[in-house]
Amino acid sequence: MQEMTGASLQDITAFVAVAQTGSFTLAAERLGTNKSSVGKAIQRLEKHLATLLFQRTTRAVHITEDGQIYLAAARTALEHLREAEQALAVNRAEPIGRVRVDLPAGFGRVVLPTLGALRKRYPKVVVEMSLSDRRSDPVGDGWDLVVRIGHLPVDSDMTVRKICDLQMGLYASPSYLQKRPAITSVADLQGHDAVLFRSSSGQLHGWSLNDNGVRRELAPSPVLIMADGHTLVEATACGFGLAQLIDGFAAPLVASGRLVHVLPQADVAAPPVHALIPVGRKMTAKTRVVLDHLVATLQR
Repeated sequence: MQEMTGASLQDITAFVAVAQTGSFTLAAERLGTNKSSVGKAIQRLEKHLATLLFQRTTRAVHITEDGQIYLAAARTALEHLREAEQALAVNRAEPIGRVRVDLPAGFGRVVLPTLGALRKRYPKVVVEMSLSDRRSDPVGDGWDLVVRIGHLPVDSDMTVRKICDLQMGLYASPSYLQKRPAITSVADLQGHDAVLFRSSSGQLHGWSLNDNGVRRELAPSPVLIMADGHTLVEATACGFGLAQLIDGFAAPLVASGRLVHVLPQADVAAPPVHALIPVGRKMTAKTRVVLDHLVATLQR
């Protein structure tokens, strides 16, 4: 069975040029080619359509009735393609459309209040955001940007951009500290209530602290265990005990008076924060402005 193939865009463009100029020679000049190539394009198209598109004489080229019918459709199709190209060009130059972002839950308090400014600056950008400490699949789940703290995937499916470095420190609510013994050193932590974090891998995270220049790993007995950064911060602010929090997560609540930074001299460096972008996806204007906004926000 003979395979059916469609008309090429090049042949259709040549046909429209001949119909508009009434000349194979002028059409070739318009298209930047030669008369022979235009003639062959028309022949291929006529063979494909099984009809005559032009009546040729030595002096003139006249479009046929079938040619008029095909011309109307061809001009409409080419116009739609031009409009689509223009729309894509605008999308590349102007931030327009939806950007899907997956962030650690604890960043919610930091990022969400700033989205109004992003919206004001780029009103045609829509952010679809997930706040979760689950290790999502950036490619499989269809994210445009994934922000992660700590270790990175070892595969080659991601482009990685470092966003910022963080610190980790101990925090507690004013109400908790008022009813418990004062804390002036790492040794004073003995006997205090602890709120700990369990990651999606199942690991229960203790405290890593700087004790007079020596990094110490503590495994306090928890009174409460939380599975995401947002609830860990909230439970600490509710007075359940001490928690080791990322400074960026705790900062808004410190500013509002709901948390107190305990033993700042015991702070340690936290794993860095990276943005992951699926390889093979050209960085669009909409994704770039959202990424730049995240970088500016989290670096502050």
